[in-house]
Amino acid sequence: LFVLQESMHAYAANVYTSVVEELMKGKQRKFIAVEQEFFRLWWDGVATDKHKQQVHQLLQEGRLEFVIGGQVMHDEAVTLIDDQILQLTEGHGFLYETFGIRPQFSWHVDPFGASSTTPTLFALAGFNAHLISRIDYDLKTDMQKNKKLQFVWRGSPSLAERQEIFTHVMDQYSYCTPSQIPFSNRSGFYWNGIAAFPDPPKDGVYPNMSVPVTDANIHLYAQTMVANVKERAAWFRTSDVLWPWGCDKQFFNASVQYSNMDLLLDYINKHSDEFGVTVQYATVGDYFQALYSRNLTWEIRDSQDFLPYSTEPFQAWTGFYTSRSTLKGVARRASSLLYAGESFFTQYVQKHPASSICKCGALKQLQSLRWAVSEVQHHDGITGTESPKVKDMYMNNLMYGMFNVKKLMASIIFDMNNAKKNGEVYSSVYNKDSGMAGATDVDQYVVVYNPLAWNITTFITVSVSDMAMSVYDELGRSVPAQVQSPVESTSTYDLYILVEISGLSYRKYHVKALTGEQSAFIGRSVKYKRKDLTRADRQRRQLLPVVNNCYQVLFDQSTNLMHSITERQTNQTVQLTQEFLEYHVNGDVTKGPISDNYLFAPNASAVPVSKAVGLEVVFGNLMTEIRQYFYSNITAQDYTYAVYTRMYTVPEGYDGRLLCHRIEQEYSVGPLDFNREAVLRTSTNLNTRQLLYTDSNGYQIQKRPFKAYVNNTVARNYYPMVQTAYIEDDTTRLMLLAERAHGVSSQGNGQVEVMLHRRLWNNLQWDLNFNLTLNDSSVVRPVIWLILGSKAATNILYRTSGLVLEHRPVVMFGALPGDKPQLPRQLQHNSVHCSDVTLPPNLHLQTLSIPGWRYSSNHSEQVRNIHVGKQKQGDADFSRVLLRIRHLYEAGEDPVLSQPVMVNLKSLLKGLGSVMAVEERSLTGTWDVNTLKRWKWKTAQYPSKGLMDTTENCTVTVHPKEIRTFFVYFQGQ
Repeated sequence: LFVLQESMHAYAANVYTSVVEELMKGKQRKFIAVEQEFFRLWWDGVATDKHKQQVHQLLQEGRLEFVIGGQVMHDEAVTLIDDQILQLTEGHGFLYETFGIRPQFSWHVDPFGASSTTPTLFALAGFNAHLISRIDYDLKTDMQKNKKLQFVWRGSPSLAERQEIFTHVMDQYSYCTPSQIPFSNRSGFYWNGIAAFPDPPKDGVYPNMSVPVTDANIHLYAQTMVANVKERAAWFRTSDVLWPWGCDKQFFNASVQYSNMDLLLDYINKHSDEFGVTVQYATVGDYFQALYSRNLTWEIRDSQDFLPYSTEPFQAWTGFYTSRSTLKGVARRASSLLYAGESFFTQYVQKHPASSICKCGALKQLQSLRWAVSEVQHHDGITGTESPKVKDMYMNNLMYGMFNVKKLMASIIFDMNNAKKNGEVYSSVYNKDSGMAGATDVDQYVVVYNPLAWNITTFITVSVSDMAMSVYDELGRSVPAQVQSPVESTSTYDLYILVEISGLSYRKYHVKALTGEQSAFIGRSVKYKRKDLTRADRQRRQLLPVVNNCYQVLFDQSTNLMHSITERQTNQTVQLTQEFLEYHVNGDVTKGPISDNYLFAPNASAVPVSKAVGLEVVFGNLMTEIRQYFYSNITAQDYTYAVYTRMYTVPEGYDGRLLCHRIEQEYSVGPLDFNREAVLRTSTNLNTRQLLYTDSNGYQIQKRPFKAYVNNTVARNYYPMVQTAYIEDDTTRLMLLAERAHGVSSQGNGQVEVMLHRRLWNNLQWDLNFNLTLNDSSVVRPVIWLILGSKAATNILYRTSGLVLEHRPVVMFGALPGDKPQLPRQLQHNSVHCSDVTLPPNLHLQTLSIPGWRYSSNHSEQVRNIHVGKQKQGDADFSRVLLRIRHLYEAGEDPVLSQPVMVNLKSLLKGLGSVMAVEERSLTGTWDVNTLKRWKWKTAQYPSKGLMDTTENCTVTVHPKEIRTFFVYFQGQ
């Protein structure tokens, strides 16, 4: 299930060395390899030239097969589509560059539940079939009985049959060989035993080595295997049975494994008349090829996913949606910084070919973060289901990569501004979860980069040491700003600056300590009396209004809790209160079901945590911040929970539509007591019929009706929210947008609750062995934006808002030498540091980067280069730019925004340079779309005409939900 990092190198190295050597000893032997991170560590650091030559040969013979081919087998519940694509592209680029091969099958056997975004991505990447395993135990039993474990999956309603994919669900035995053998109390089929690294036993005897195959027991072994094959055959429609051989951490001693397997397979085939079965070594591709050639007609599955996932009545794997919230948050911040760094570097290379920055070094800095963001998408990474030691490794790699990219961005700004080398630029990107930067000196520049291909108007926050501040733009014009005392520090102040930046551009602001006409507004703090919730007099309630152009929010002064929100345009009022609750869970296996890193098993309903609430409101001209502190009782000293709600007012002359429509909330939760799971429950008077909607990996929306079960109903109605969740009645919708993944549920009509934090301890032996007890004593500070309005209005707002939250501007600081810094002349005009790449609001610039791959985009040429060994040398290729554009809307979702959009790539990218050539590619870049012909599995439905848009002289029409991938080449590169 997960990897112990310190043993990983030794173990992974052993597997590949051992397997490659053994495959060479028998022409019949085969093997599949999945995660490229491990393979690449072996290839780059351990494999000899002889091993490398053997791998090339085995791949050519089809006896070694790479399946999935991403860096990792990614989690499907809590990962963002951008990061899934990144890790897949990272692995595929390596495989194509090194071997000229392109994986065509998946092996998604271990993620805890299956998302419907994954089959769509795999189809877009050119896969011919998809394979999953972990789905609800009761559903699997039913599908098995009715021979429905195989189907054609249309993961996206809008892309429908154009990107459907044949999907195989593994039966109840899943992906490991069944180890029970009736003729011995020792295990069977695992002859190499259990991996013991980094200190393998000197005598080669590993724990739990299975009974070796001998003349005396070979018939019994054969009978056992055949019986299992026949049992499984009854669950499928054809007589081909996929029998996986191996499990987690197997084949580290491949010779003992293969030699026993050879004996057994030969014996069964010699007696195939008696057994009624023939067996052969196979890859996943061999299996799917056999199935495809049967030419059967398959059932279609729509876009419904397989989440959540339960393994038995009291084992709902819904805890990991929230486990290690800090890691989830850092992983997303890192992903967002990488996104910004990639487009920033790409523009720089195009516009400054004779730059002073070493491009190869810069690419290495970006690659360190690509690798870190890719690896944490592992199904035991961002899920929070690893030991503290491995979590620290992920965190360190992310922090190191982020540091590298910040350094790169700072040096690019420096180079572009011809700054003197003795000047200093240091950068800070979200030191605090909320987007705070480190305290700054009095007189300095703030450089702000907008990584989105839209014009944005938003606030950035800078810590300053003085209340009297002024902010100016490049032309010396005053910029609206507000300064106020922060929540925790007493020595600094928060300066909120209103920034207006066009797409993929940066602006420079001058922050000065100064009193006078143009100084920043000052937020005035009013503290209200702490209120005892147990004795609140709700009859004589007084309501405190906080108003901006979009909303009026009322707070009940008898409780200090939120009371209602009115959407001012429609004058629609929704009663809305928020409270923190805790689920108390059991950690003692002798007393019942437990919660752990994976599982959520609440004892009973959630319990409110506070009996008293404190309130402070900071009123300001640009922003009002409502600070609520939740105490266990009226006299308690400290609070464990707080909410900071921010509402923005945008001055005339600025486009404040998105800013005005979001109610920003930042929470402070923790440290929790043991075996507590903390939720924020928002209760409204909307008649939602307990229907919840959640996003699938930030790509599409899933409908989540509440389901009653005999057992564990609360936990089995939790779903992952990666970016979005909402509830609605006939007219009004309440949307939640998040910057990290959470578990989310609707446990009552008009309610939505978000799990924000978990701290657990249990005594399950397996968890103790691997230190999986989730003793997370941290304080977490997630951010959620609320949007309230009609369905039509929220439809227009939420997709862009979600991406604006995901990709907040990157803030860097610079102090240039001299008391009055003179801006270099070319900076006086705003357009110098703008590429101004702007897309319409229904299209998102998913990727703009320089991958650096050296492969030829002509397939036969690439294969030839590898064959003659021309592929090894050479620097990275800086001339190829990878561009992806994604349509954000479903077909028919909105009368205007769901329309196809025509984009001229030449004019879109003119700010970067003159586009010479464009090639449309598969999702991960390894196929020319014109030569990609995926298998067409037969379905009952008559095929309709597919929309196959080609790229005509740089103009492309992007249809709903499409993700289009291009290689772009510029003049002079």
